[in-house]
Amino acid sequence: METAYFGGGCFWCVEAVLEILRGVEDVTSGYAGGSSAQPSYTEVSMGQSGHVEIVQVTYDPAIVTYDQLLAVFFSSHDPTTLNRQGHDVGTQYRSVIFYADEAQKKAAEAYIQKLTDDQVFADPIVTAIEPMDTFYEAEAKHQDYYRRSDSSKPGYCVAVIAPKVAKVRKEFAHLLKENDPE
Repeated sequence: METAYFGGGCFWCVEAVLEILRGVEDVTSGYAGGSSAQPSYTEVSMGQSGHVEIVQVTYDPAIVTYDQLLAVFFSSHDPTTLNRQGHDVGTQYRSVIFYADEAQKKAAEAYIQKLTDDQVFADPIVTAIEPMDTFYEAEAKHQDYYRRSDSSKPGYCVAVIAPKVAKVRKEFAHLLKENDPE
């Protein structure tokens, strides 16, 4: 098993699109990149800690590759907006990849260069690539948020998360878990 770290706005969105992929064993919402020890959701969401909302992905590279995770990550958020994803504004919602080792760093850099060379986005990609230092797991109520909210989806799930999940299901059907509930 290997571990990857991605931040692309609200961690509920990133978690929802990655946990449906074959080979992904676990996705944990959390925080990284800030200065305070043991940050809370309130502190992070108010932009007071310097942390970013991210997910920690535990995956089997024999089933899903790091490049495939990168492809899903970049297709499910806007990597061209600095410190913003939709209505979520602030450095805590910035697009970032925290790399666990040099191989991940090089892969992320190469992937961004390919997207740039292929002119996939009209605007420049602003996704930061930074070394992972400490990952802080978010509070329990933030784990599996979209999946747990399934029976009566709150407005955010319907308006923001569901379209991202639908896009990934359509564009990456070949990567989905066989038991992926729609």
